[in-house]
Amino acid sequence: MVDSSNFDENSDVGYQPSHSSVDQNDHSLTETASYSPISGDSLAYFRSNSEVSNFSEPIDDNGYASGEASPSGWNIAKHGGSQGSLSRLGMKQRRDSSDDKPDVLDLLELELEMMKERFSKILLGEDMSGGGKGVCTAVTISNSITNLYATVFGQNLKLEPLKPEKKAMWNREMNCLLSVCDYIVEVAPTAQYLDDGTVVEMMTSRPRSDIYINLPAIQKLEAMLLEILESFDDTEFWYVEQGSMSENSTRSRGGSFRKVAQRKDEKWWLPVPCVHPGGMSIDSRKHLIEKRDCANQIHKASMAINSSILAEMDIPETYMANLPKSGRACLGDTIYRSMCATEKFSPDNLLESLKISSEHEALELADRVESSMYTWRRKACLSHSKSSWNKVKDIMADTDRNDKNYVLAEKAETFLVCLKQRYPELSQTSLDTCKIQYNRDVGKAILESYSRVLESLAFNIVSWIEDVLYADKSMRNQDV
Repeated sequence: MVDSSNFDENSDVGYQPSHSSVDQNDHSLTETASYSPISGDSLAYFRSNSEVSNFSEPIDDNGYASGEASPSGWNIAKHGGSQGSLSRLGMKQRRDSSDDKPDVLDLLELELEMMKERFSKILLGEDMSGGGKGVCTAVTISNSITNLYATVFGQNLKLEPLKPEKKAMWNREMNCLLSVCDYIVEVAPTAQYLDDGTVVEMMTSRPRSDIYINLPAIQKLEAMLLEILESFDDTEFWYVEQGSMSENSTRSRGGSFRKVAQRKDEKWWLPVPCVHPGGMSIDSRKHLIEKRDCANQIHKASMAINSSILAEMDIPETYMANLPKSGRACLGDTIYRSMCATEKFSPDNLLESLKISSEHEALELADRVESSMYTWRRKACLSHSKSSWNKVKDIMADTDRNDKNYVLAEKAETFLVCLKQRYPELSQTSLDTCKIQYNRDVGKAILESYSRVLESLAFNIVSWIEDVLYADKSMRNQDV
C-alpha cells in the first residue's frame, strides 16, 4: 500500500517501494516543488512543470510535415521549415511585440506543448537520451501519476480548497494520463441480429473488465475527496506556522493555543491548527466529524481497490529467486514455534506477545512473514511439474493440505493479514514494491497508482481533521 512509505497521522502514499524517496511514516509529500509530473526518479511507490519542449513540426490535414513530399519519399522543408528545427532545439523564434499579449491561442499552444512533452517522455520511457534504456510504459505512467500527485498535493498540508491552478493542472494531466484506458479493450463474442432475423455471433471490443469496474469507482472517490476539501472554504479554524507561535502571532491567539495543544509526535514543518477560545460551534464540529468519517471510508475503499489490483499482479521472478532458503530462519524461532504449536494458532495472541513498538518494526515483520510464506509455498510445490511462479495459486490449489509447508504458509498468510489489519497505515511491502517495479500491464499500473495516491490523500485529510478536532478539544478543556 499505497511510499514504499508508511502512513502516520500527517503523512502521504507510499511506496517507494515504488521508490522510496519519501519517509515511510509520512503520508504527506512535502518536497515536491522540483518534481516533474513525469520524471525518471519515482517517488516512493507510496507517490514543476518542466520547460516546454517542441518535438515535432506542424502537420497538415494529410498527415505530412509541412513541405511537399519529394519523389524519394523524404519531406522537403520549405522556407519556414527552419522554425521547426529551431523549435526542436528549444530555440523558439521571438514573436513580434504586437503578438505578446496572451490570448486563447497562446493557452492552447501551451497545453499542446505540455501534451507533447508528456507523451514524449512516456514513449522514451523517461530515458531522455533516447538510447532505449528507459523503463517500460507501465512504470512510466505509474511514476507520472505518483509525481503529479506530489506536485499538486505534496505541499497542501491544510484543510482548505485546492488552489484553482493546482486543480486545473490535476484535472488536465490526469485526463491526459487516463485517456490511455480508453484504448485498453478486450474482445468478447456478442450476438448480432441481421435484417432477415438471423442471429450471428461476432467478436466485438469492450473496455477491459478490471478497468471497466475499478476506474469509475476510483474517479468517484477522487471527486468525493476534492469535494471534502472544497467544503472547508469558510471555517472557524486557521493555521499558523511553527515559527510564528508567539504572543503576536496570527490572530494573536496562536501562542496560547500552541502551549496547550502540542502533539507528542508532531513534526516541525507542519502548520498548527488553531481555534478561538471556547472551541468551535457545534455545527462546525459536526461538519468536521462527518467529513472525517467520509474520508475514512474513502481511505478504506482506496486501500481495498489497491490491494486487489496488487494481488492480481504477477509475482516477479526476481522476488522468487531472492527468497530465503529457510522460512524458519527468516521469521525467527519465537514466531516459528508459535506457528508449529499443536494447539489452534492465534495470530492476535502472537502479535500481542511480540510487543511491536513502531510502524517501522511492523513493516519489517510483514516483509519477513511474506518472504517466509512464499518460501514455504515454493517448497510445497517442488513436487509439482509446473515451474512458473505465475501459476503458484493454481499449484497451491492442488497441494496436499496436510503438507507441513502448506500448513505453515497458510498460518503465515493469516498472521500477515492480521498484522496489516492491526497496522492499516503500513506502507507497501517489499513484494508490493517489486510487483510495481516489474509490472508490464499498463492498465494495472494506472489503477494501482491512481488508487494509491487517493489512499494517501484520504489518509492525510483524516489526519488533518483529527488535528483540528484535537485543537478544538484542547481549547474547550482550557476553559473548564
